[in-house]
Amino acid sequence: MAGNLKFPVITIGREYGSGGRTVAEGLSEKLGIPYYDKDFVVATSKESGYSEDEINKEGEQMNHMSEFINNLLNNSAAYISSFDAIYDAQKKVILELAKEPCIIVGRCADYILREAGVNAFNVFLFADLEKKAARAAQLPENQGTHDIKKLVQKCDELRNTYYKHYTGEEMRYYKQYDICLDTGVIGTDKCIEILAAIIQG
Repeated sequence: MAGNLKFPVITIGREYGSGGRTVAEGLSEKLGIPYYDKDFVVATSKESGYSEDEINKEGEQMNHMSEFINNLLNNSAAYISSFDAIYDAQKKVILELAKEPCIIVGRCADYILREAGVNAFNVFLFADLEKKAARAAQLPENQGTHDIKKLVQKCDELRNTYYKHYTGEEMRYYKQYDICLDTGVIGTDKCIEILAAIIQG
């Protein structure tokens, strides 16, 4: 089926708790192509030399203070920040993965592929805070979190700062995507159906 796809490479940008991995997994099953999300960390670790823990910590999260320090230190020609080293490694991995049909979740993949001239179908998933918090509360890593809404907002802020630092755009700027879907209103199953219909042409 992968050979008949109108868009063989798909990127999924997403707000935290909007169901990005769920949609990627469902779309992967429907289209018969792999998706890369957390397993992306293993390949980036091999490429960069940083541990998987370090990549999980810095691979897609940057607060404003981290961004300031990163910019300040990068003025020294002899300095390469861990953020930049990990981003460069992720970029290499993304470009390599995109040589074959696949779905890539997050990591500024839409921007990286666009800059490299690689034709990809770029998706952005979002939902209101209530729906995202309800989904996030079900994740194993969030069990026992006192204020789940605050966590969701913080994660979105970190992702947006990271995305803006490396792309110059806001993560939620709709014009850089081919389609934006509200998973809270539409539901992840319906989003998968919609995307599969478009991608299969």
